[in-house]
Amino acid sequence: MDTEAQPTERDRSSRPSAPEDVSQETPGPDGPEGRSRFAFAGRIVPWLPGGRVSLTLLACLVFLLVLNAFVAQPFQIPSGSMENGLRIGDRVLVNKLAYRFGAEPRRGDVVVFDGTGYFGNSDYIKRVVGVGGDRVVCCDKEGRIQVNGRSVDESTFLYPGDSPSTADFDVVVPDGTLFVLGDHRGRSRDSRDHLGSPGGGMIPVDDVIGRADWIVWPFAHLTRLPRPSAYARVPGAEGAHG
Repeated sequence: MDTEAQPTERDRSSRPSAPEDVSQETPGPDGPEGRSRFAFAGRIVPWLPGGRVSLTLLACLVFLLVLNAFVAQPFQIPSGSMENGLRIGDRVLVNKLAYRFGAEPRRGDVVVFDGTGYFGNSDYIKRVVGVGGDRVVCCDKEGRIQVNGRSVDESTFLYPGDSPSTADFDVVVPDGTLFVLGDHRGRSRDSRDHLGSPGGGMIPVDDVIGRADWIVWPFAHLTRLPRPSAYARVPGAEGAHG
């Protein structure tokens, strides 16, 4: 809404007559007021090699740095732990605002996190299987992972031929942390492998950098990374610990 007051036209008869001295002309659009809009850039340009072209490139660089730091950041997939969905060398675009305004990671999200002190001194990408309060168990009679007593069909994203897990576990995820697994369970070192480590293999939500939303490179792999429906029927954690 335009909240700025609209100027009203004064009674022309009350205006003083204009002075006859033609030297007192009103500055035109190219006068001092117009030039002041670009005064800062005008002072910088002579000092920059390449002039305005360099200034434009510098402004673009600053914009990209701010975008990379606070909004979205590309990450390269370094291993096969998330195949077939994410292949070695793929670049994913990580949404760094996904969990900034009160939202929390959800089961099925693919997240990038800082594993320092938990997984190693690096950033990692895994799928969220359990959130705070969840009981995650492997496995039911059909070899499927259970979350809060509900068996999860992971066949749409699990690497072909992989079992959900070759190691048995029964864990309750502490509040404020995540239980994460790779989609290629046979090649992924994830929460299962760190159950006896500091933090019990859980990743603090505060260490999550963002949610991987898109594969952006190579163009042949360009696709959105949706949250699978496999976890949609998983009940809340209440009453799951009995």
